[in-house]
Amino acid sequence: MDTASGAQRRRRPAEVQPSRLHPRDLLSEALAGMLQRPARSALTALGTVLGVGTFVAVLGLTATTSSQIDARFNALTATEVTLQDIAREQNEFAGPAFPADADRRIEQLGGVRHAGVYWPVRLAPGTVVRSAPVGDGGGEPVDVTAASPGVLEAAVPTLAQGRLYDEYATRTAQPVAVIGEGAAARLGITTLETRPAVFIGDQPFTVTGIIADTERKADLLMSVVVPRTTAERIWGEPEAGAASMLIATDLGAARQIAHEAPTALRPDHPEYVKAVPPPDPRTLRSGVGGDLDQLFLLLAGICLAIGAVGIANTTLVAVLERTAEIGLRRALGARRRHVSAQFLAESGALGALGGLVGTSLGTVTVVCVAVARDWTPVVHPATVAAAPVIGLVTGVVAGLYPAWRASGIQPVEALRR
Repeated sequence: MDTASGAQRRRRPAEVQPSRLHPRDLLSEALAGMLQRPARSALTALGTVLGVGTFVAVLGLTATTSSQIDARFNALTATEVTLQDIAREQNEFAGPAFPADADRRIEQLGGVRHAGVYWPVRLAPGTVVRSAPVGDGGGEPVDVTAASPGVLEAAVPTLAQGRLYDEYATRTAQPVAVIGEGAAARLGITTLETRPAVFIGDQPFTVTGIIADTERKADLLMSVVVPRTTAERIWGEPEAGAASMLIATDLGAARQIAHEAPTALRPDHPEYVKAVPPPDPRTLRSGVGGDLDQLFLLLAGICLAIGAVGIANTTLVAVLERTAEIGLRRALGARRRHVSAQFLAESGALGALGGLVGTSLGTVTVVCVAVARDWTPVVHPATVAAAPVIGLVTGVVAGLYPAWRASGIQPVEALRR
């Protein structure tokens, strides 16, 4: 009986051991597959490097430029107050809302840097501005603005040539003018060495300065600006509601000045003056920052999609070239999931490597741009931590279809090739 049982055990076929692929073997096989063609692997990873690098650089530059936008909003928008003459809207018999000493009254308020009254001069129909006497013909329909010296100072101009007119020119109603660079180009004025003059109608004005740029009131660049008192002497007082006042304040004082200015100008009727305080900088920052984030995230996503297509294409080509190898592995016992895991591991490793390199390059790009522009570089830690993971996920997703194609190769058909 025992002898028969032993014979039966000897005749029983050996149990088939399950096919296994340990993680260590999987990584080694993936590394070997990548190192078989290092140049191709490097070029494949380059797509992810560019995508992730662009992702990090774009988000970093967005955060950096947003911080600069914050500073600019705080320095300019949050320090500007505009006053408007609405006296005639309140009372049709009311006089002008801005008295002759309006500039001095506002500049005496604490926190005011510069202040001045301005309005567009209404010329007679057909009046043009020339850089030559009337008899020489020609001329351009250039805007003319009457402004106190405080308006020019509050606009924070950059002079190309000459200088701005001062309080003396305003007090004595001198026929002088400051012109914007755009207006100067239209009038053919390129230098002040010849002491040029402009003729508004038949009235000559000596040009004292040419403005190249302004931080406020960019419309001055296309205008001829004359002293307020000179405009009143030649063309009369401004029309009802045409005059406004520009005030530049210290940081944090704008809203208080907007509250105090109407009373300082017209203590009898402060309702004749409408104060326009600066908008809330937090609302502006969040709006502009959100728009930039959405735009640049879209661009980064496109770059990542391009990198994923590159990885998928190269991995698929590798599958076609390694058909015999895959068939041999299947014949030796590798299952479909093992083949899929191998190619997913290869594409994921390429994506992760590209993500690491791209993160480094993107961070360096942000720092270099910030240093070149004299900015403070801003890169969120979450972006740096997430970028390599995004590269890994991109590589795995890109390798799904090639891995599926590889797992479907039959051993017999592969070995016939």
